[in-house]
Amino acid sequence: MVTRYDTIILGAGAAGLMCAARAGQRALRVLVLERAEAPGKKILISGGGRCNFTNIGAGPGNYLSANPHFAKSALARYTPRDFLELVERYGIAWHEKTLGQLFCDGSAKQIVAMLLEECAGGEVELRCGEEIASVEHDDGFTVTTQNGAFTAPKLVIATGGPSIPKMGATAFAYDLGRQFGLKVVEPRPALVPLTLGGEEVLFRDISGVSAPVVATANGAGFAEAALFTHRGLSGPAILQASSYWRSGEPLFVDFVPERGPEWLLDAKHNHPRTGVRTLLREALPARLADILADRLGLDGDLGNLPDKALRSACERLRRWEFRPNGTEGFAKAEVTAGGISTAELSSKTMEAKKIPGLFAIGEAVDVTGWLGGYNFQWAWASGVAAGEAL
Repeated sequence: MVTRYDTIILGAGAAGLMCAARAGQRALRVLVLERAEAPGKKILISGGGRCNFTNIGAGPGNYLSANPHFAKSALARYTPRDFLELVERYGIAWHEKTLGQLFCDGSAKQIVAMLLEECAGGEVELRCGEEIASVEHDDGFTVTTQNGAFTAPKLVIATGGPSIPKMGATAFAYDLGRQFGLKVVEPRPALVPLTLGGEEVLFRDISGVSAPVVATANGAGFAEAALFTHRGLSGPAILQASSYWRSGEPLFVDFVPERGPEWLLDAKHNHPRTGVRTLLREALPARLADILADRLGLDGDLGNLPDKALRSACERLRRWEFRPNGTEGFAKAEVTAGGISTAELSSKTMEAKKIPGLFAIGEAVDVTGWLGGYNFQWAWASGVAAGEAL
């Protein structure tokens, strides 16, 4: 027996639940199929369990995509203020951290409960623990699971990307997109720690040390903390830059962003009997300062060092070149870059141009946000765009 709906949504994550709520509240008969035993699993672990549910400054410039203009329409029509109004309507207390990041005061469970309540308001049917065996397209879409077959004229792909596989994440969205002839931009880990090898292995010796830096990859620079790990580099600045980094390319780190371009020469003039190592220890954690000083190879008092050598050291500290040998992969990536090509979709509705009735939203699409609530805002905005177009 085949059960019929107006819309079937695959995935009960942030984008899928938002889309379902909007569609259901438009009096559509909506079915959400979720592979996991419960909805919103990635929401629950986000922000240390407090859910960094949006960023008040989110705009198209905070997203990476083969088409940087694609996200403009959805983000303009459903803004961080719109989601914040929903949060406040449910009485969920929140606070703003650095750089516009908004978190729940309590628990991420409140965001999941809110989304489920919104779905209930639209009489959305949610079925968890459903393993999808096949998806077929004829007059409409038929989805078969271990519990039966379901059909609808509209289908929404909202199963996310393969980041954090221990949460059950897979590349199913991309496989399904390809099945329907949609181009897929090669998926890769994003917001992910970078690994170091070769001569740079010595930086692993200071695992646990962090410092405020500016990390730059492919011209995109981020001023936040970097953290040295037993495998390489992490911390917010590195995670941000990792989305722009490509294998084989350099990563540049400014270790002294608060210092002027010739600060060592200025120090030589004012404190000629001070050493480079001492100055670095004033600017950075001691263990990091010592490694950098050793690599610079400038011993003795500043007054005895040539200006050219100090100028070169300033330049190197402001643009220290690392050559990461890889990333920690999807297992440690917060999100996936790449995905179903935006060239295949309407930026207004998220509907596939070649397959009427097929939609893709959230992380399934080649739109990747920065760290700090931006990916959730894309989930809400793309979910609403599709939900109102179904």
